[in-house]
Amino acid sequence: MREVGHFIGGKHVAGKSGRHADIMQPMDGTVQGRVALAGREELREAIENAKAAQPAWAATNPQRRARVLMKFLELVHKEYDALAELLAREHGKTIPDAKGDIQRGLEVIEVCIGMPHHMKGEYTEGAGPGIDVYSMRQPLGVVAGITPFNFPAMIPLWKIGPAISAGNAFILKPSERDPGVPLRIAELFLEAGLPAGILNVVNGDKEVVDGILQDPDVKAVGFVGSTPIAHYIYSEAAKYGKRAQCFGGAKNHMIIMPDADMDQTVDALIGAGYGSAGERCMAVSVAVPVGEDTANRLMERLIPRVEALKVGPSTDAAADFGPVVTAQALERIKGYVDKGVAEGAKLVVDGRGFKMQGYENGYYMGGCLFDNVTENMAIYREEIFGPVLSVVRSPNYEHALKIINEHEYGNGVAIFTRDGDAARDFAARVQVGMVGVNVPIPVPVAYYTFGGWKASSFGDLNQHGPDAFRFYTKTKTITSRWPSGIKDGAEFVIPTMN
Repeated sequence: MREVGHFIGGKHVAGKSGRHADIMQPMDGTVQGRVALAGREELREAIENAKAAQPAWAATNPQRRARVLMKFLELVHKEYDALAELLAREHGKTIPDAKGDIQRGLEVIEVCIGMPHHMKGEYTEGAGPGIDVYSMRQPLGVVAGITPFNFPAMIPLWKIGPAISAGNAFILKPSERDPGVPLRIAELFLEAGLPAGILNVVNGDKEVVDGILQDPDVKAVGFVGSTPIAHYIYSEAAKYGKRAQCFGGAKNHMIIMPDADMDQTVDALIGAGYGSAGERCMAVSVAVPVGEDTANRLMERLIPRVEALKVGPSTDAAADFGPVVTAQALERIKGYVDKGVAEGAKLVVDGRGFKMQGYENGYYMGGCLFDNVTENMAIYREEIFGPVLSVVRSPNYEHALKIINEHEYGNGVAIFTRDGDAARDFAARVQVGMVGVNVPIPVPVAYYTFGGWKASSFGDLNQHGPDAFRFYTKTKTITSRWPSGIKDGAEFVIPTMN
């Protein structure tokens, strides 16, 4: 059986706590390995290594740091297929979807290669008599990331790239459910020339999370996961004087206007609602057709498409989506579908009974589709994180906009329409952080920032793009004047530009 430990100081380190978790293979329900769950001792070892290595890395000029990232990209592309297969086997998503997971992470690394530009400060000559003012960006020191199971390549790379390119050392606590790819990422960074100790991977559970939050040498922490945990980490980080950017749950709506191209809309809903078995924080889980005629036309096209979804093992390139991540996740999703039926929603496609021939012990579920869902139902209010799409019929555009704005979450949203005025009004008024216009999953390109509003996000700065570089650096402003024969005498009032 494969034994997975930690990556500390440039080396693989076996666990010392005596605690382990099974690494499952979701497509057949078998145990494929064990991952060590670290205690405070292993975490402290990683932090000490990071703390020792960081000053020299910070003193390395930004362009040389960028070259390490360039080499890393080259190495990843050489083993893209192997990484995707490892990711798919541990997570359950299909191999094509796993490749997309890796690619979206690499796009942030590509942007981070431009870190020499992002690290530039500002300069003002002659801000006062003989006075120049300039600023510089400097790394924080040792920073950490706590990342989820559903994107084991993308989100770690979103955290690692900006942090290390800015001159920080990084502690990664990935999900213990699929630790293989994060560990391989660390190995490839070392091979690319990253100094030992700059990137450490510590596998673990809440004990490691609390250790990161409480350790005074960790200056900032980034998190992606559920809203209750995001709120906990943000609160604890503030208690211990750390910066934090924490991203939580989502309930992403798609408004379908009467003039929308219905074929394009259904294609978008199928991919965004059921891709990766719905285990995406940007998945569309609520469709909001405006008007009964729009709703009827949508359902007429949507029902046969959901019924025809192909569920298969992760290795099946023709599958639309694979299994969910764990047996517990499967039961939780089925429980939500049961609850939706009990609350009076109309279950028009039921995927609860799906079994994969030859993979009967895998964690499979067919696509589920609800109609006549209302705002008071749990399947509308709460994040299901599975292949379940709810249709909420709205009498008009204003009602559709209102229910989105009143929802607890504000991660992503989309509108499908041919009307530019409606799209512009929607983009301006909707209270959601990422908006798509005829784009179902509006994940911004890597040089813009990613982040939701309301209970989907805690903290002032978002992931990737300019905000990431601001988050992982601190600004120092210098006001200087060199002696030039000017004799002002002592001043006892605050300096001004007068």
